[in-house]
Amino acid sequence: MIEGNLHLKKGNFELHSGAFAFPAQGVSVLFGRSGSGKSTLLRAMAGLDKDTRGTLRFKGETWQDQAWRLPATERHIGFVFQDAALFPHLSVRGNLAYAARRAPAATPQNTIESIAAAALRMGVAELLDQTVTTLSGGERQRVAIARALLSQPRLLCMDEPLSALDWRAKSELLVLIDALAKETGIPVLFITHSPLEVERLADRVIFMTDGRIDRIESLVEALARPDSPLFDEEGPVSVLQGSLRACDEHGLTGFGNDALHLRLSLAPGARPSASRLRILARDVSLATVQPQGLSILNQLPVTIAALHPSRQGRVTVACHLADGQQLLAEITAYSCQVLALAPGMAAFALIKSVALME
Repeated sequence: MIEGNLHLKKGNFELHSGAFAFPAQGVSVLFGRSGSGKSTLLRAMAGLDKDTRGTLRFKGETWQDQAWRLPATERHIGFVFQDAALFPHLSVRGNLAYAARRAPAATPQNTIESIAAAALRMGVAELLDQTVTTLSGGERQRVAIARALLSQPRLLCMDEPLSALDWRAKSELLVLIDALAKETGIPVLFITHSPLEVERLADRVIFMTDGRIDRIESLVEALARPDSPLFDEEGPVSVLQGSLRACDEHGLTGFGNDALHLRLSLAPGARPSASRLRILARDVSLATVQPQGLSILNQLPVTIAALHPSRQGRVTVACHLADGQQLLAEITAYSCQVLALAPGMAAFALIKSVALME
Protein backbone atom coordinates (compact mmCIF):
# COMPACT_ATOMS: atom_id res chain seq x y z
CA MET A 1 0.00 0.00 0.00
CA ILE A 2 0.89 3.67 -0.41
CA GLU A 3 -0.59 5.55 2.52
CA GLY A 4 -0.10 8.90 4.18
CA ASN A 5 -1.24 12.42 4.88
CA LEU A 6 0.96 15.18 3.49
CA HIS A 7 1.13 18.94 3.98
CA LEU A 8 3.13 21.47 1.97
CA LYS A 9 2.95 25.24 1.51
CA LYS A 10 4.38 26.73 -1.67
CA GLY A 11 3.85 30.47 -1.94
CA ASN A 12 0.11 31.09 -1.83
CA PHE A 13 -0.72 27.43 -2.50
CA GLU A 14 -1.23 24.88 0.26
CA LEU A 15 -1.35 21.12 -0.11
CA HIS A 16 -3.43 19.36 2.52
CA SER A 17 -3.88 15.95 0.98
CA GLY A 18 -5.93 14.42 3.79
CA ALA A 19 -5.43 10.79 4.79
CA PHE A 20 -5.06 8.50 1.78
CA ALA A 21 -4.32 4.86 1.05
CA PHE A 22 -4.25 2.91 -2.22
CA PRO A 23 -2.54 -0.23 -3.56
CA ALA A 24 1.10 0.02 -4.61
CA GLN A 25 0.41 -1.71 -7.90
CA GLY A 26 -0.79 -0.91 -11.39
CA VAL A 27 -1.35 2.65 -12.60
CA SER A 28 -2.75 5.22 -10.17
CA VAL A 29 -3.69 8.44 -11.96
CA LEU A 30 -3.77 11.82 -10.21
CA PHE A 31 -6.54 13.71 -11.97
CA GLY A 32 -7.77 17.27 -11.61
CA ARG A 33 -7.80 20.70 -13.17
CA SER A 34 -4.63 22.73 -13.56
CA GLY A 35 -3.66 24.15 -10.18
CA SER A 36 -5.39 21.42 -8.16
CA GLY A 37 -2.09 20.27 -6.60
CA LYS A 38 -1.30 17.15 -8.61
CA SER A 39 2.36 17.96 -9.25
CA THR A 40 2.84 19.32 -5.74
CA LEU A 41 1.54 16.07 -4.24
CA LEU A 42 3.69 13.96 -6.56
CA ARG A 43 6.84 15.92 -5.65
CA ALA A 44 5.96 15.62 -1.97
CA MET A 45 5.57 11.85 -2.28
CA ALA A 46 8.85 11.61 -4.18
CA GLY A 47 10.68 13.52 -1.44
CA LEU A 48 11.69 16.33 -3.80
CA ASP A 49 10.54 19.13 -1.49
CA LYS A 50 12.24 19.38 1.90
CA ASP A 51 9.38 21.46 3.35
CA THR A 52 6.91 18.58 3.14
CA ARG A 53 5.36 17.57 6.46
CA GLY A 54 3.12 14.71 7.46
CA THR A 55 3.37 10.96 7.00
CA LEU A 56 4.02 8.63 4.07
CA ARG A 57 4.52 4.87 3.92
CA PHE A 58 5.38 2.79 0.87
CA LYS A 59 4.79 -0.97 1.08
CA GLY A 60 5.13 -0.82 4.85
CA GLU A 61 8.33 1.26 4.78
CA THR A 62 8.24 4.72 6.33
CA TRP A 63 9.25 7.44 3.89
CA GLN A 64 8.00 10.42 5.91
CA ASP A 65 7.13 10.74 9.57
CA GLN A 66 6.22 14.30 10.54
CA ALA A 67 9.49 16.30 10.41
CA TRP A 68 11.70 13.31 9.46
CA ARG A 69 11.85 12.14 5.88
CA LEU A 70 13.75 9.56 3.88
CA PRO A 71 15.99 11.29 1.29
CA ALA A 72 14.64 11.18 -2.25
CA THR A 73 17.70 9.28 -3.45
CA GLU A 74 16.93 6.45 -1.05
CA ARG A 75 13.33 6.06 -2.19
CA HIS A 76 14.47 4.69 -5.56
CA ILE A 77 11.87 6.53 -7.63
CA GLY A 78 12.00 6.93 -11.40
CA PHE A 79 10.67 10.31 -12.53
CA VAL A 80 9.46 11.29 -16.02
CA PHE A 81 8.72 15.00 -16.45
CA GLN A 82 6.52 16.80 -18.96
CA ASP A 83 9.56 18.19 -20.81
CA ALA A 84 11.55 14.90 -20.57
CA ALA A 85 14.39 16.75 -18.72
CA LEU A 86 17.15 14.97 -20.66
CA PHE A 87 20.77 16.11 -20.53
CA PRO A 88 21.13 18.18 -23.74
CA HIS A 89 24.92 17.78 -23.95
CA LEU A 90 24.69 13.97 -24.00
CA SER A 91 23.62 11.51 -26.66
CA VAL A 92 20.70 9.15 -26.14
CA ARG A 93 23.21 6.50 -25.07
CA GLY A 94 24.83 8.93 -22.64
CA ASN A 95 21.50 9.80 -21.04
CA LEU A 96 20.66 6.13 -20.59
CA ALA A 97 24.13 5.28 -19.30
CA TYR A 98 23.83 7.97 -16.63
CA ALA A 99 20.86 6.13 -15.11
CA ALA A 100 22.13 2.61 -15.72
CA ARG A 101 25.44 3.24 -13.91
CA ARG A 102 23.52 4.38 -10.82
CA ALA A 103 21.25 1.35 -10.68
CA PRO A 104 21.75 -1.08 -7.76
CA ALA A 105 24.46 -3.68 -8.44
CA ALA A 106 25.46 -2.02 -11.73
CA THR A 107 28.53 -3.41 -13.50
CA PRO A 108 30.12 -2.32 -16.80
CA GLN A 109 28.80 -5.43 -18.56
CA ASN A 110 25.23 -5.40 -17.30
CA THR A 111 25.10 -1.62 -17.87
CA ILE A 112 25.78 -2.15 -21.58
CA GLU A 113 23.25 -4.99 -21.76
CA SER A 114 20.55 -3.11 -19.88
CA ILE A 115 20.94 -0.01 -22.07
CA ALA A 116 20.55 -2.11 -25.20
CA ALA A 117 17.48 -3.91 -23.81
CA ALA A 118 15.80 -0.71 -22.62
CA ALA A 119 16.46 1.08 -25.90
CA LEU A 120 15.02 -1.82 -27.87
CA ARG A 121 11.93 -2.06 -25.64
CA MET A 122 11.24 1.67 -25.93
CA GLY A 123 11.82 1.79 -29.68
CA VAL A 124 14.89 4.03 -29.60
CA ALA A 125 17.65 1.50 -30.38
CA GLU A 126 18.41 3.20 -33.70
CA LEU A 127 18.73 6.58 -31.97
CA LEU A 128 21.39 5.69 -29.39
CA ASP A 129 24.14 7.77 -30.98
CA GLN A 130 22.00 10.84 -31.71
CA THR A 131 22.11 13.93 -29.54
CA VAL A 132 18.81 14.37 -27.70
CA THR A 133 18.32 17.87 -29.12
CA THR A 134 17.63 16.30 -32.54
CA LEU A 135 14.78 14.08 -31.28
CA SER A 136 11.06 14.62 -31.71
CA GLY A 137 8.88 15.11 -28.64
CA GLY A 138 7.70 11.51 -28.69
CA GLU A 139 11.24 10.20 -29.07
CA ARG A 140 12.44 12.34 -26.17
CA GLN A 141 9.75 10.92 -23.89
CA ARG A 142 10.62 7.37 -24.93
CA VAL A 143 14.23 8.06 -23.91
CA ALA A 144 13.06 9.63 -20.64
CA ILE A 145 10.97 6.58 -19.79
CA ALA A 146 13.85 4.24 -20.69
CA ARG A 147 16.17 6.29 -18.46
CA ALA A 148 13.71 6.11 -15.57
CA LEU A 149 13.37 2.33 -15.93
CA LEU A 150 17.15 1.83 -16.09
CA SER A 151 17.46 3.25 -12.58
CA GLN A 152 15.53 0.14 -11.42
CA PRO A 153 12.90 2.16 -9.53
CA ARG A 154 10.52 0.84 -6.90
CA LEU A 155 7.99 3.47 -7.99
CA LEU A 156 7.63 5.28 -11.33
CA CYS A 157 6.28 8.86 -11.25
CA MET A 158 5.12 10.50 -14.49
CA ASP A 159 4.13 14.18 -14.48
CA GLU A 160 1.97 14.86 -17.58
CA PRO A 161 4.48 13.14 -19.89
CA LEU A 162 2.12 13.20 -22.89
CA SER A 163 0.71 16.73 -22.73
CA ALA A 164 3.05 18.23 -25.34
CA LEU A 165 2.80 15.40 -27.88
CA ASP A 166 0.73 15.09 -31.05
CA TRP A 167 -2.11 12.56 -31.18
CA ARG A 168 -0.09 9.82 -32.90
CA ALA A 169 2.86 9.97 -30.47
CA LYS A 170 0.43 10.17 -27.55
CA SER A 171 -1.52 7.12 -28.75
CA GLU A 172 1.64 5.08 -29.20
CA LEU A 173 3.00 5.98 -25.77
CA LEU A 174 -0.31 5.23 -24.03
CA VAL A 175 -0.13 1.68 -25.36
CA LEU A 176 3.55 1.42 -24.40
CA ILE A 177 3.11 2.74 -20.84
CA ASP A 178 0.15 0.40 -20.28
CA ALA A 179 2.23 -2.57 -21.43
CA LEU A 180 5.27 -1.56 -19.35
CA ALA A 181 3.21 -1.26 -16.17
CA LYS A 182 1.90 -4.78 -16.68
CA GLU A 183 5.24 -6.30 -17.71
CA THR A 184 7.47 -4.76 -15.04
CA GLY A 185 5.08 -4.78 -12.08
CA ILE A 186 6.42 -1.36 -11.05
CA PRO A 187 3.64 0.78 -9.55
CA VAL A 188 3.06 3.97 -11.56
CA LEU A 189 1.82 7.36 -10.37
CA PHE A 190 0.66 9.25 -13.45
CA ILE A 191 -0.49 12.89 -13.58
CA THR A 192 -2.92 14.15 -16.20
CA HIS A 193 -5.89 16.44 -16.68
CA SER A 194 -6.98 14.49 -19.78
CA PRO A 195 -9.92 12.09 -19.23
CA LEU A 196 -8.81 10.10 -22.28
CA GLU A 197 -5.45 9.32 -20.69
CA VAL A 198 -7.17 8.30 -17.46
CA GLU A 199 -9.51 5.96 -19.29
CA ARG A 200 -6.66 4.40 -21.26
CA LEU A 201 -4.27 3.81 -18.37
CA ALA A 202 -5.79 4.00 -14.90
CA ASP A 203 -6.42 1.12 -12.57
CA ARG A 204 -7.58 3.72 -10.05
CA VAL A 205 -8.12 7.49 -10.06
CA ILE A 206 -7.03 9.94 -7.35
CA PHE A 207 -9.30 12.96 -7.80
CA MET A 208 -7.80 16.26 -6.59
CA THR A 209 -9.32 19.70 -5.98
CA ASP A 210 -7.72 22.78 -4.38
CA GLY A 211 -4.77 20.94 -2.87
CA ARG A 212 -6.70 18.03 -1.39
CA ILE A 213 -7.65 14.50 -2.41
CA ASP A 214 -11.41 14.39 -2.93
CA ARG A 215 -11.70 10.65 -3.38
CA ILE A 216 -9.86 7.58 -4.63
CA GLU A 217 -11.81 5.22 -6.88
CA SER A 218 -11.12 2.31 -9.20
CA LEU A 219 -11.62 3.23 -12.85
CA VAL A 220 -14.79 1.12 -12.89
CA GLU A 221 -16.17 3.05 -9.90
CA ALA A 222 -15.19 6.41 -11.42
CA LEU A 223 -17.02 5.61 -14.66
CA ALA A 224 -20.08 4.21 -12.89
CA ARG A 225 -21.25 7.47 -11.30
CA PRO A 226 -23.08 9.92 -13.60
CA ASP A 227 -21.43 12.99 -12.04
CA SER A 228 -17.88 11.75 -12.64
CA PRO A 229 -15.40 14.58 -13.41
CA LEU A 230 -14.11 12.33 -16.21
CA PHE A 231 -17.29 13.16 -18.15
CA ASP A 232 -16.83 16.95 -18.11
CA GLU A 233 -15.21 17.22 -21.56
CA GLU A 234 -16.90 14.69 -23.85
CA GLY A 235 -19.81 13.45 -21.79
CA PRO A 236 -20.25 9.93 -20.38
CA VAL A 237 -17.75 7.29 -21.49
CA SER A 238 -17.49 3.51 -21.19
CA VAL A 239 -14.21 1.58 -21.09
CA LEU A 240 -14.53 -2.07 -22.08
CA GLN A 241 -11.93 -4.69 -21.22
CA GLY A 242 -10.96 -7.21 -23.86
CA SER A 243 -8.32 -7.86 -26.49
CA LEU A 244 -7.76 -7.11 -30.14
CA ARG A 245 -8.52 -9.77 -32.73
CA ALA A 246 -7.14 -10.15 -36.26
CA CYS A 247 -8.68 -8.16 -39.11
CA ASP A 248 -11.42 -9.96 -41.02
CA GLU A 249 -11.77 -10.17 -44.81
CA HIS A 250 -13.49 -6.79 -44.81
CA GLY A 251 -10.63 -5.01 -43.06
CA LEU A 252 -12.43 -4.70 -39.73
CA THR A 253 -10.57 -5.42 -36.49
CA GLY A 254 -12.19 -7.48 -33.76
CA PHE A 255 -12.22 -6.60 -30.08
CA GLY A 256 -13.66 -8.46 -27.12
CA ASN A 257 -13.60 -11.63 -25.06
CA ASP A 258 -15.51 -14.91 -24.96
CA ALA A 259 -18.79 -13.08 -24.25
CA LEU A 260 -18.19 -9.79 -26.08
CA HIS A 261 -17.57 -9.34 -29.80
CA LEU A 262 -17.17 -5.96 -31.48
CA ARG A 263 -15.98 -4.98 -34.93
CA LEU A 264 -13.89 -1.82 -35.22
CA SER A 265 -12.99 0.33 -38.18
CA LEU A 266 -9.57 1.73 -37.33
CA ALA A 267 -7.91 4.75 -38.85
CA PRO A 268 -4.82 3.88 -40.95
CA GLY A 269 -1.89 3.18 -38.64
CA ALA A 270 -3.96 3.59 -35.50
CA ARG A 271 -4.11 1.01 -32.76
CA PRO A 272 -6.11 1.16 -29.53
CA SER A 273 -4.80 -0.04 -26.21
CA ALA A 274 -4.48 -3.80 -26.45
CA SER A 275 -6.80 -4.39 -23.52
CA ARG A 276 -9.21 -1.41 -23.45
CA LEU A 277 -11.73 0.13 -25.77
CA ARG A 278 -13.12 3.60 -25.06
CA ILE A 279 -16.69 4.28 -26.25
CA LEU A 280 -18.48 7.62 -26.00
CA ALA A 281 -22.02 7.23 -24.71
CA ARG A 282 -23.29 9.57 -27.43
CA ASP A 283 -22.10 7.00 -30.00
CA VAL A 284 -24.34 4.27 -28.55
CA SER A 285 -27.98 3.92 -29.62
CA LEU A 286 -30.60 1.61 -28.10
CA ALA A 287 -33.32 -0.57 -29.60
CA THR A 288 -35.93 -2.66 -27.82
CA VAL A 289 -35.92 -5.23 -30.67
CA GLN A 290 -32.97 -6.27 -32.80
CA PRO A 291 -32.99 -4.20 -36.02
CA GLN A 292 -32.81 -5.80 -39.47
CA GLY A 293 -31.29 -4.40 -42.66
CA LEU A 294 -29.10 -1.94 -40.77
CA SER A 295 -25.56 -0.79 -41.56
CA ILE A 296 -24.61 -0.80 -37.86
CA LEU A 297 -22.74 -4.09 -37.40
CA ASN A 298 -22.33 -3.99 -33.62
CA GLN A 299 -25.69 -4.95 -32.12
CA LEU A 300 -25.08 -6.10 -28.55
CA PRO A 301 -27.74 -7.61 -26.28
CA VAL A 302 -27.82 -5.66 -22.99
CA THR A 303 -29.86 -5.34 -19.84
CA ILE A 304 -30.79 -1.84 -18.72
CA ALA A 305 -29.46 -1.26 -15.20
CA ALA A 306 -30.27 2.41 -14.49
CA LEU A 307 -31.48 5.66 -16.02
CA HIS A 308 -29.65 8.89 -15.16
CA PRO A 309 -31.34 12.11 -16.33
CA SER A 310 -28.75 14.62 -17.48
CA ARG A 311 -28.67 18.16 -18.82
CA GLN A 312 -30.35 19.49 -21.95
CA GLY A 313 -33.04 16.85 -22.23
CA ARG A 314 -30.67 13.89 -22.39
CA VAL A 315 -30.71 10.65 -20.44
CA THR A 316 -27.69 8.47 -19.70
CA VAL A 317 -28.72 4.82 -19.77
CA ALA A 318 -26.44 2.41 -17.88
CA CYS A 319 -26.53 -1.05 -19.49
CA HIS A 320 -24.91 -4.35 -18.59
CA LEU A 321 -23.36 -6.48 -21.33
CA ALA A 322 -23.45 -10.27 -21.33
CA ASP A 323 -20.08 -10.40 -19.55
CA GLY A 324 -21.23 -7.99 -16.83
CA GLN A 325 -19.34 -4.93 -18.07
CA GLN A 326 -21.11 -1.58 -18.10
CA LEU A 327 -21.93 0.20 -21.36
CA LEU A 328 -23.38 3.72 -21.26
CA ALA A 329 -25.74 5.14 -23.89
CA GLU A 330 -26.75 8.78 -24.08
CA ILE A 331 -30.16 9.36 -25.70
CA THR A 332 -32.81 12.07 -25.62
CA ALA A 333 -35.39 12.10 -22.87
CA TYR A 334 -38.04 11.84 -25.60
CA SER A 335 -36.50 8.62 -26.99
CA CYS A 336 -36.36 7.19 -23.49
CA GLN A 337 -40.04 7.97 -23.02
CA VAL A 338 -41.13 6.57 -26.41
CA LEU A 339 -39.22 3.32 -25.85
CA ALA A 340 -40.54 3.14 -22.26
CA LEU A 341 -37.10 2.15 -21.02
CA ALA A 342 -36.85 0.87 -17.46
CA PRO A 343 -34.33 -0.97 -15.29
CA GLY A 344 -34.35 -4.70 -15.92
CA MET A 345 -35.51 -4.38 -19.54
CA ALA A 346 -33.68 -6.28 -22.29
CA ALA A 347 -32.49 -4.20 -25.22
CA PHE A 348 -29.86 -3.97 -27.95
CA ALA A 349 -26.97 -1.48 -27.93
CA LEU A 350 -26.05 -0.30 -31.41
CA ILE A 351 -22.52 0.99 -32.06
CA LYS A 352 -21.24 2.02 -35.48
CA SER A 353 -17.86 0.51 -36.29
CA VAL A 354 -16.56 3.87 -37.55
CA ALA A 355 -17.44 5.42 -34.17
CA LEU A 356 -14.74 3.20 -32.67
CA MET A 357 -11.94 4.58 -34.83
CA GLU A 358 -8.91 5.62 -32.82
